[in-house]
Amino acid sequence: MLWNACDLGSWALTIDGADVVINLAGRSVNCRYNAANRREIKNSRTISTGLIGQAIAQAAHPPSVWLNASTATIYRHALDQPMDETTGVLGGDESDVPSKWHFSVDVATSWERALFAADTPRTRRLALRSAMIMSPDPGGIFDTLLRLVRFGLGGAAASGQQLVSWIHDVDFIRAVDFLISHEELSGPINVASPSPVPNRHFMRCLRQAWCTQYVGIPASKWMLEIGAMVVRTEPELILKSRYVIPRRLLNSGFEFHFPNWRAASKDLVERWRQLQGDSA
Repeated sequence: MLWNACDLGSWALTIDGADVVINLAGRSVNCRYNAANRREIKNSRTISTGLIGQAIAQAAHPPSVWLNASTATIYRHALDQPMDETTGVLGGDESDVPSKWHFSVDVATSWERALFAADTPRTRRLALRSAMIMSPDPGGIFDTLLRLVRFGLGGAAASGQQLVSWIHDVDFIRAVDFLISHEELSGPINVASPSPVPNRHFMRCLRQAWCTQYVGIPASKWMLEIGAMVVRTEPELILKSRYVIPRRLLNSGFEFHFPNWRAASKDLVERWRQLQGDSA
């Protein structure tokens, strides 16, 4: 059943008696952060989450578990230490990053407040602090990064030292199933590979997965700033260091099928090529 993510409607009836609710709603952040886009990005997350909370609160038979999207961007820009659910430091107060980056943290914290403010005492709630989900499907972040490689632009971004947190789409789906079945888990959960890598290494692995002899042109910070303006996105998506570790998943016994980026990138490139062949 369709919903507009803006108000309660007949869709809310489907929640009454459901076993699980998974909310991934939210406007894409792959855009310029002007005033209108900022409103849409934030409202699409907080309002939709609040509405689901209302629907669960009024259900006679509420779901046993509610998984709501969040983001690993909630943590500060970090090169010095990994960010897990216990010791990780939320962002927003850094003095050494562009002020525009604080918007993403505000969205993330507001999103989670909407989730945990809901009056759902019979429903276990989890905030999925997901890293970039790598899938070969058209239009996704992997497709975008691979396009850079294919056009010879897949070199290191700026210093190349910023950490990239990511998760293979197969492991993301498996983690969701794992969280549903493990009733002892609630609250924030980092959904990311246990092996974040520097941007320089990340892009090198992707180039080698595409073609072992492929060389990518690096991009300086000012080049990224100009490029982001041209393609109507924000350089933060590339420049922020996301050093995220899935401590709670690991401690609960979750095993990743793709824990390292080299193997994951090879699998994703192969699947991307298969999709291109199928659509040709």
